[in-house]
Amino acid sequence: MKMPGNMQGMLKQAQQMQAKLQEEIAQIRVEATAGGGMVTVKMDGHKNVVGVKIDPEVAGDVEMLQDLFMAACNEATKKVDEETQKKTSAMLGGMGLPPGMF
Repeated sequence: MKMPGNMQGMLKQAQQMQAKLQEEIAQIRVEATAGGGMVTVKMDGHKNVVGVKIDPEVAGDVEMLQDLFMAACNEATKKVDEETQKKTSAMLGGMGLPPGMF
């Protein structure tokens, strides 16, 4: 099915913007800590944990370590979501879409 020229152009522009957004998301790097810095987690824009730092003081307390690691991962995930939302909003804002659409 052939689309009108304007629609084809808009679709192509949307695909280009989506590709650019995916590139920007891939560049996101966040760091989150728990337990006052006893556990630090680094995460990329695709929510992959790319680094973990654990204070030796908590290494012996397995339950505390598990809780702190989970808390740091959850905080890092929130930060990735926030950064992704900022990038998405900035990009979609340039399209002139009605407020609240995304």
